Amino acid sequence: MSKGNDTFSALADPTRRSILELLRQHETMTAGGIAARFPMVSRPAISKHLAVLRRAHLVRAREQGREWHYALDARPLGEIYRSWLSPFASHWRQSLERLKQQVESRDG
Repeated sequence: MSKGNDTFSALADPTRRSILELLRQHETMTAGGIAARFPMVSRPAISKHLAVLRRAHLVRAREQGREWHYALDARPLGEIYRSWLSPFASHWRQSLERLKQQVESRDG
């Protein structure tokens, strides 16, 4: 599987997206700290989610003593934006322009 596909696969799961959002808000968190934020998910399941995020290079992990510390690595998200999402930007602008024209035509 390519790196881009790993990233998309990792992002497909809502729990993994929530973990990324949590790490976006905190510079670093331990695996236990992350697991504590998801009381309805088992700790082994959180570990598996973190492993998927590591393989996709969306998080960095550093072992410190007996704990693993995780941090967001947003570079793959930037790569997806540049290579896959940014080509759609012209369509967004066109849609917004059409919406603007519709709103303005109703005001007149």
